[in-house]
Formats: sequence, C-alpha cells, structure tokens
Amino acid sequence: QVQLVESGGGLVQPGGSLRLSCAVSGRTSSSNYAMAWFRQAPGKERELVTAISPSGGLLSYADSVKGRFTISRDNAKNTVYLQMNSLKPEDTAVYYCAAHNTYIAVVAAKVADYWGQGTQVTVSS
Repeated sequence: QVQLVESGGGLVQPGGSLRLSCAVSGRTSSSNYAMAWFRQAPGKERELVTAISPSGGLLSYADSVKGRFTISRDNAKNTVYLQMNSLKPEDTAVYYCAAHNTYIAVVAAKVADYWGQGTQVTVSS
C-alpha cells in the first residue's frame, strides 16, 4: 500500500508561483513508481498535468502547462514536486498526486494505482 499526501496549495495572483509537494509513504520506495500530477477544475474532467518516470529520466507535460510547470522527484526523500510558474486563472483546480507502476500507463491511459487527497490551487487577483 502506498500513501500520498500533497501540500503547498493556496491562493496566488496571476503570474505568481507555487510549489506543490507530494510525500510518498508505505512499504515501498517512491523510486518504484511513476509519479504524476492530475488536476480537476469545477465542472471539468480530471486531466493529467505532468508525469515522471521512476528514475526521473522521462517527463511528460500537458500542452497547457509546458514551459511553465516543472515536475521533479527526490527518491531519497520519497517526495515529488510540482513547480508552477506564471500561473493563470485557468490553472485553478484541485491538484492530485498519483502513483502507478508503469510510466507509459500513466501517460497513455491517464490512470494511476494510488491517489492523494488533493490540494486546492486558486489563481485569482
């Protein structure tokens, strides 16, 4: 079993930055899993924002966040990060950390085995 706990959400003005963190705990190391961030805005379907392979060598980003968001991981700390810069009102959503055994499954099928509880990000002036 894997537990994921997000932190770092909040209210930020357009153009601002936030860094989300996802702490991974359980019987296994985070290095065994591909990790991802999904988001869901009110009235919209959940979307994959970004994903990273277990080693960190493969990365994927949604077109809407390319050049603004950066995913990274520190397997020694069992933590995954999402640095969000140049935030826009349309980035407002609940952001979920997710884990899956296979990177390709996350990117292609937008699925995950484990989910965090979510953290709210609101971009507004």
